[in-house]
Amino acid sequence: MPKEIRRTIAIADKNPVVRTGLVDIIARDGRFMVTAAVSTGGAFLELIETQTADIAIIGWALPDMTGGDVLAELKKRHVEVRTIVYTGEPGADVLRRTIKAGAWGFMSKSDEPEVLLETISSVSHGRVSFPYVDMEAASKDPLDVLTVRERELLAALADGWSNLQIAARIGISRNTVKYHLKNLYDKLNVNNRAMAVALFMAQQTNRDLR
Repeated sequence: MPKEIRRTIAIADKNPVVRTGLVDIIARDGRFMVTAAVSTGGAFLELIETQTADIAIIGWALPDMTGGDVLAELKKRHVEVRTIVYTGEPGADVLRRTIKAGAWGFMSKSDEPEVLLETISSVSHGRVSFPYVDMEAASKDPLDVLTVRERELLAALADGWSNLQIAARIGISRNTVKYHLKNLYDKLNVNNRAMAVALFMAQQTNRDLR
């Protein structure tokens, strides 16, 4: 019976402990072979051009670029590698961007090694793998819950307008502005203006990436 060819894996993560841990977990499993583990996106892209791999495991927050930047560059260069984003970044924003960028899989660094290996196995067999992820929730825009007026107010906040300026320019009272902003904060599950603006800017960035 012919021996099964092991799939090759290239790793990119800024944390040397994470890189060492991944190499060790994969080596002990025995089904796959790590060909290289590097610390930056640039080093990974150079590596993948000269030393092909079947699967890539990349961190999202690399020292020189994001995982999204790496995925975009792989697509631009027509490099065929099945990429799994392995990240400790909280929230659904990175997940949404990972899906839109065309990754094959997504893993949290808080998941158990068995889940990591199962994700690698699924991807190696040509299956997209996003374990324990609510795909419907991940695909939703959190701003969709806002009314047209609330979206207008949020855009004004992002432009740096004060409550008084918003009231004057939109033609409503300051109390009405406060009422709308309270509803806006509640819907977005944020506590203040800064958090609302940060969420708004993140969603604008996501739309630009589409």
